[in-house]
Amino acid sequence: MIDLKNIDCLEAMKQMDDNQFDLAIVDPPYGISVNKMTLGSGKYKNKGKDWDSETPSQEYYDELFRVSKNQIIWGANYMVDKIKRPSMGWIYWDKQNGDSDFSDGELAFTSFNRALRSFKYHLSKDRHARFHPTQKPVQLYEWILDKYANEGDKILDTHLGSGSIALACHNRGFDLTGFEIDSEYHNKAVERLRVHRSQLTMF
Repeated sequence: MIDLKNIDCLEAMKQMDDNQFDLAIVDPPYGISVNKMTLGSGKYKNKGKDWDSETPSQEYYDELFRVSKNQIIWGANYMVDKIKRPSMGWIYWDKQNGDSDFSDGELAFTSFNRALRSFKYHLSKDRHARFHPTQKPVQLYEWILDKYANEGDKILDTHLGSGSIALACHNRGFDLTGFEIDSEYHNKAVERLRVHRSQLTMF
């Protein structure tokens, strides 16, 4: 089952049991004010939304670690002071941007005692339309699920955003609970999943 909720993730987690989820895969705000950036060729801008002006509170991370057995946290290099846990098993998404002004990649903390792993993927390969400024490819989440999730795991995403993880969980057969406080993004993610499901049933 994939359950996408338009709700504040912190308030939702406070109502949950300890270790309710096997794996949390989250992409919280990095605190770099992406809303002020022009993305890609300049055709896309985050339309005045101010959700990335700061990183989540310490309480958010405390709750995240309480309700999930394992965690993968994108942008953790911006918030190591709040995560406060060592990890040898980081993930590096190599965006293959070449000689550009954009970051070469992104880092994710994992709670797994494994070697660092990298995923190479340029966004130009992504056939999905972008409507969120930090939208990650479905293929990235599929790779994460293949590498880090076990059959039957219950997945949590506290910052659903574009909903890419929902498509990946549907494709790989995982239960997902996803939270998104922004109603516009939530509605678009729900519709994106609906269209994806309908397209799959056509073949």
